[in-house]
Amino acid sequence: MALVTRWFRIPFWQRVLAGFILGALAGWLMGEAAGVWLQPLGTLYVTLIKMIATPLVFFAVINAVSSLAGQESIAALGTRTFLWFAATAALAVLVGLGTGWLLKPGLGLGELAMAPDYQVREVPGPVQVLLDVVPANPFRALADGRILQVIFFAGLLGFALVKLGEKTARLRALAGEASETMIQVTRFVLEVTPIGTFGLIGALVGTYGFERLLPLGGFVVALYLACAVHIVVVYGGLLAAHGLSPVKFFRGAAPAMQVAFATSSSFAALPASLRSAVHNLGVKQEYAAFAVPLGASIKMDGCGAIFPALTSVFIAQYFGIELSATQYFIILLASVLGSFGTAGVPGTAIVMATVVLSSAGLPLEGLGYLIAIDRVLDMMRTMTNVTGQVLVPVLVARERGLLDLDAYRNAGSNVGIQAGETGR
Repeated sequence: MALVTRWFRIPFWQRVLAGFILGALAGWLMGEAAGVWLQPLGTLYVTLIKMIATPLVFFAVINAVSSLAGQESIAALGTRTFLWFAATAALAVLVGLGTGWLLKPGLGLGELAMAPDYQVREVPGPVQVLLDVVPANPFRALADGRILQVIFFAGLLGFALVKLGEKTARLRALAGEASETMIQVTRFVLEVTPIGTFGLIGALVGTYGFERLLPLGGFVVALYLACAVHIVVVYGGLLAAHGLSPVKFFRGAAPAMQVAFATSSSFAALPASLRSAVHNLGVKQEYAAFAVPLGASIKMDGCGAIFPALTSVFIAQYFGIELSATQYFIILLASVLGSFGTAGVPGTAIVMATVVLSSAGLPLEGLGYLIAIDRVLDMMRTMTNVTGQVLVPVLVARERGLLDLDAYRNAGSNVGIQAGETGR
């Protein structure tokens, strides 16, 4: 028991970091065998996360809508959230373009080999994307983990509970109790994160190797630098402008950022993101319950803004195409609007890049050169996505008086079980 208590006293981010370092070391030592022996640990962890994510969102949104109604306008909060989604996406595009223009990752590469499995992705039309938000079968949406459809259906249920008033008082209370129960289950599952990180990173390093990165090392460096600048400078600047400490924010958001980096999935990081926003950073739970899941579906600064912008510059440089001012504007507009329009589409980064390149008249074949290193790129892209998905609710909560400033100022980095809670 003393050993367990000592384990929980170690800050969560340190436990995850240890799993990351040990996993990378194990993958390097084991080589390709790491994929056989370590990948199951990562797969089990991701499966556990997927297991809790959909019911967590479902009950949290029902509880949020039924609780916020009459206290704070859902429409006003939603509009402000969308505006911040768009504004930060536009800033992310500018960062991607600027990084590509300064570092010029597309020059001096010689002849690149196109990935043999590359195929141009089919991009759904905007009407189809809107239609797909409404579930024909809500139970199927729950089973398949279609988050936007789950949010839509749960929101309708929440509004119905409010409309019926006292007739559904017990059902509203039950939804709140179910939400609290799923939060507790989330805390249990997140304790597996260090082990899952060990397996995921070990398998990645062992099977991926470093030789595949060498021809496109400049692009990898450019993407990681652009994402780091966006997270530290842009996000940090916005927090400072709102009178909030960036250091406190990154400490509170660290668990979600670490999960995102290890899993390369905003959906997998969703429970940690929601827990970080509410427990660590003090965002009112009723607001965070619909803002964070919504962001996990459509807020993609890394995949939907920085990557397409940087890829456009990279391909233009590689093929010797001089981008015009009109093309730069098209890249900006297509990235911001497209990130909302491709919500819920698998392989968001490649789909977004396809949309932007097509809009700007650049050769889609250039994407085939980047597919081979996409897994490494996706880690940093996803961490940027998730950081923004936590940031915007914090900014809006600060503006609307829904942020517990004492909790924010004392932001911790734990999202699982804490010392002293193991006996409950």
